[in-house]
Amino acid sequence: MKNYLYLLGEIKEIVGESNVLADEPMKNHTSFKVGGPADIFVIPKDYQEVQQLVKVCKDQNVPYFIIGNGSNLLVKDGGIRGVVIKLTALNKIEVQGNKIIAQSGALLSDVSTCALDHSLTGFEFACGIPGCVGGAVAMNAGAYISEMKNVIENALVIDNDANIRRLDLQELELSYRNSIILKQGFIVLEAVFNLKPGNYNDIKTLIDDLQKRRTDKQPLDYPSAGSTFKRPEGYFAGKLIEDSNLKGVSIGGAQVSNKHSGFIINTGNATAKDILSLIAYVQKTVFEKFGVELHTEVRIMGEELNN
Repeated sequence: MKNYLYLLGEIKEIVGESNVLADEPMKNHTSFKVGGPADIFVIPKDYQEVQQLVKVCKDQNVPYFIIGNGSNLLVKDGGIRGVVIKLTALNKIEVQGNKIIAQSGALLSDVSTCALDHSLTGFEFACGIPGCVGGAVAMNAGAYISEMKNVIENALVIDNDANIRRLDLQELELSYRNSIILKQGFIVLEAVFNLKPGNYNDIKTLIDDLQKRRTDKQPLDYPSAGSTFKRPEGYFAGKLIEDSNLKGVSIGGAQVSNKHSGFIINTGNATAKDILSLIAYVQKTVFEKFGVELHTEVRIMGEELNN
C-alpha cells in the first residue's frame, strides 16, 4: 500500500513543523468520530500556503483532500492516502458596511453571530449549521428558510491550475447541494456575503427560534454528519426512511436516529464500515418500498480497512 510520507519534509518547509502531522487519525477531525489515519495532515495559515501545498501535490502527482470542520464528512476505516489540508486556521471574519468577508475556515455560527452583532439580516438560517464557510459555499448549504446562493456575492477560490481567482455568484453555479466548486474540485478561500440592515432584536428572535427547532428535532447528543441524505425531488428523506420502518435500526454502532430518521448517528463505538453498511441498507430498503433513490449528502472519502 503506497503512502506519501516522503513529502513530509517539503510540506514542513511550507507551513512549519508544528502544523504537519503524520498518520493522523481522521476520527479526531470529523463530527462522526470515525476514520482511519491520513498519511499527511496539514493546517495552513494563509492563502499562499494553501496554494503552495496544492502546487506541490500536483507537481508530485500526490492526491490531496480539503476539509474544514469535518461536520459533513465520513472517512473510511483505512484512512486517506495522500495529503489532507484542513482550512480551519483560515477563520477571519470582517465586516464592511452591509458585507461580511469570511475566510473558508470560519464557522457558520460565528458568521451568524457577527451578522447579529452588526444588525445585519439574511444569515440567520446558517446559525445552526455546524460547518465552515468553505464547505457551505461548495455544497450551497441551506437550512429552514434560506441557502448560501441567496446571500453570497462572490468567492475567492483556487482553481485546478492552482491559480487564485474570484468567482461571482453566477460563476459559482450554485444549485441544490452543488456548485462549480464541487464539480471542478476548486478550493474556497473566502466568501463575501451581501446582507441587509435589520433590527437586532428581530434577528436575535429568529436565530433563537431556529436554534430551538434544531435542538428539539435533531439528535445533537450523538456524533453524526447532520442530514445523511439529500432531499429527493418531491419527497423528504427522513419521512421516507421513517415510513420504511427504519427508525432506530442499527448496524454495529451505527443507528438511524430515533429522534430524526434523516440522521445516522454513531452511538459510541461505530466504525465507518458500520455507517456505510447502514447507509446502503437504508438506500436499498427505501428503494424497494417506494422506488426512490436516496443519495448521500455526507462526503465519503478514504479507503476500506485491509484486514
